[in-house]
Order: sequence, then structure tokens, then C-alpha cells
Amino acid sequence: MTSRVRHITLDSHDPYRQGQFWAQALGGRVSDEDFPGDPEALVLSEGAVLLFVTVPETKTLKNRVHLDLQPEDRTRDEEVARLLGLGARLVDDRRRPDGRGFAVLADPEGNEFCVEPSAAERAA
Repeated sequence: MTSRVRHITLDSHDPYRQGQFWAQALGGRVSDEDFPGDPEALVLSEGAVLLFVTVPETKTLKNRVHLDLQPEDRTRDEEVARLLGLGARLVDDRRRPDGRGFAVLADPEGNEFCVEPSAAERAA
């Protein structure tokens, strides 16, 4: 027998707000069963299912696990700009002049994630 990953669970102070950010980032949606103030919010998207759950502690250390995003219909730099507009912040810019590399961003609660070049950019 084997197991499968049902969803990726992330600690949060405001699960619904986090869910809204990630639903927009991933082109998904927050579950119809979740509302502001709920102790959890499930984000349904084609690439991954994320579950945000309420915890009392704030994030203090670097993530042990993080998401790597690869844009499908825009460049890496366009995706970084879009995510910054949604409320992310730039943590570490590791983009290189040759178009390779990645940007490390943080979501509204400080969880780091990376934005890599698109498949088209990798093929160039």
C-alpha cells in the first residue's frame, strides 16, 4: 500500500486571508465551506491543494518546506510583479542576468516561496 499527499498544510494566524492570497496566486479558489474567521481554509487549485490552519504562534524561523512556483502564461519577472501586487514581499532576489535563477518571496504571513523561470524561459 502507498499513501498520497492529500493537501499541504500550513500554519496561519488568518487562514481565510492566507487562503485568498494563495487562491489568487495559484489561480484556484477557497473552498465554498470556508469563511472569514473559520479556523481553517482549504485552497483548491490544479497544481496543489493547500490547507491553512489557525495556530497561536507567529512564524519565527525559516520554512523547512516551501513551494516553488513556475509561471505558465507569463515570465518569471511578470509573475514576481503580479505576486508582489497581491501582497507578497521580496525576500531574496537570486535572478541572474542570463534569465536563470529565482526570486524568493514571502506571503502575507511571512512564509517563503520561490518563483522560477517559466518553461518557455528555461527552453530559451
